[in-house]
Amino acid sequence: MSDHSAGPVWTIVVAAGAGSRFGAPKQFLDLAGVRVVDRSVATAARHSAGLVVVMPSEPVAGMDPVEAPPGVEFRSVTGAASRTGSVRAGLAAVPEDAAVVLVHDAARPLATDEIYERVIAAVRAGADAATPAVPIADTLRRRGGGVVDRDDVVAVQTPQGFRAAALRRAHRSGGEATDDVTVVEDDGGTVVVVDGDRRNLKLTTPIDMDIAGLFLELHGQSEGAGS
Repeated sequence: MSDHSAGPVWTIVVAAGAGSRFGAPKQFLDLAGVRVVDRSVATAARHSAGLVVVMPSEPVAGMDPVEAPPGVEFRSVTGAASRTGSVRAGLAAVPEDAAVVLVHDAARPLATDEIYERVIAAVRAGADAATPAVPIADTLRRRGGGVVDRDDVVAVQTPQGFRAAALRRAHRSGGEATDDVTVVEDDGGTVVVVDGDRRNLKLTTPIDMDIAGLFLELHGQSEGAGS
């Protein structure tokens, strides 16, 4: 297998969710003239030798195939019932010579090039896993009472990056988690946190689409899929 400090980067774009909290599969909705998933794929392609897009197992509205970006090896696979299962399906399609594997949620279409670069650099420098994160602005309380010290917590984003061997080994354990750095950490891997970006919001409710669309309009990115 290639040395992770120099070998190729592959990105898994997870687009298999049903969008239950949103009320629709938001990854296939139009965002300022471009589908959400297509924006996510376009940014990932600028930093990857190859891409795997994980699609829903059942047809949903707007689920037209994702076009392969030019100059990038491209594969599309069917996801699973859980996010972790969908990542495993995508990972199975990543070639063995991949050194660094990124996992990105299609529902984060505003991830910047700088985030990709920081995550990849952290893995190249020796981390088993790296995740972008941002500080918590709100006061946090436990439901049962008591305040959580927000200085001790951060909000995690994607893309998350991994030494390919570490990610494969962790997923072979069969663990489930809401993100992949947790799967790797539970397997004993080292996790590095890098700076995220508040613009890199996850489309969870319809108002998030409004915010993302306004951002793109204000920054002249209504057309085209670049971030």
